Amino acid sequence: MNHTADVIIIGGGIAGCSTAYYLARSGVTNVIVLEGSDSIGHGGSSRNGGGVRQSGRDVRELPIVMYGIRNLWPYLSEELGVDTEYTQKGNLRLGKTQAHYEKLKKLADNCRASGLDVRMVDGKEVREICPCLSQEITCASWCPTDGHANPLVTTLGFYRKALEMGVRFFTGAKVKGLRKIRGKLREVILEDGTVFETDTVVLSAGYASRYIMRTVGLEVPMISHLEQVFVTEREPKMFDIMLGTADADFYGHQASNGTFVWGSDSGLEIGLDQSLDNVQTYDLSLGATCRAVEGYIPLLADAKIVRFWGGWLDMTADGTYIMGPAEEVPGLLLACGFNGHGFGTGPAVGYIMAKLAMGEEPPVDIRPLRYDRFMSNK
Repeated sequence: MNHTADVIIIGGGIAGCSTAYYLARSGVTNVIVLEGSDSIGHGGSSRNGGGVRQSGRDVRELPIVMYGIRNLWPYLSEELGVDTEYTQKGNLRLGKTQAHYEKLKKLADNCRASGLDVRMVDGKEVREICPCLSQEITCASWCPTDGHANPLVTTLGFYRKALEMGVRFFTGAKVKGLRKIRGKLREVILEDGTVFETDTVVLSAGYASRYIMRTVGLEVPMISHLEQVFVTEREPKMFDIMLGTADADFYGHQASNGTFVWGSDSGLEIGLDQSLDNVQTYDLSLGATCRAVEGYIPLLADAKIVRFWGGWLDMTADGTYIMGPAEEVPGLLLACGFNGHGFGTGPAVGYIMAKLAMGEEPPVDIRPLRYDRFMSNK
């Protein structure tokens, strides 16, 4: 079996699969994707609430997500040959208190300074946009160009299209480490001892990226965090916008089939000691999310939950991405630390990483996201 490729991508989530697709679309088809689990999209890419939003983001992420929403998301369903369920009807980020208002206004001001159409609205306008929301809501930020999509369908759409174009995917391929030869990254070594050879590695393996990059001397401050999502039975159509809150009590939307998809945590997950292979859900999170949703959408108090699931987030010390080349390890490109924000930017991240892997300039400035921003100055 040929274990040599022009580019090897570690991680079969939306970032890895979209990178593979955009490389293949550009003519680079000698590409290998290594996924540690037994299925593509097994991690956070298929375990999130499907937000495709710009509002409420760190300003360093904004150019990436704005590029994707303007240039990639509107055409993905046709391009990938699947219904991604992409819906661009806006996002309300809700608040009930003065503290909520101040937090939302600061986020909105930062986004507006970066050229995003987002503004503050009062409780009356909130309920004009979405009549089913609680009377207790006093304010929100409103971004009309935000939306949502289906995470699993989108991720697998990139995978299937890349596979059709000649990209090779290996599942159950857990990476043990990387190896440099003569100062340049050259080998990817699996836990079973299998060696893959390449000139360029794109490392996009979620929190596992931290352990893998350590094998070539890189360290970034990251932690793992379990977040959970649940889906309800079908309900009558209530709205097609995306919802979130100032304090991140919950986020989600109503899908095209009428079900509601909500994600959140309880704030107590930091005490969990389960391994990354264990995505068992956490009782306290489900109750916390249900109470939060009821507090903002009283009409859903009796909605029945069909299922719920968990997934690991790769959280960085400053709350935003790690993207770009690692100069100490020529040939290594990093795309990790997405802090639960990775699905919406996934297509743009893949497009950018493909450009970098081909030695081309990305369409937006990602220098603020370089991993070496964490270097200590003490």
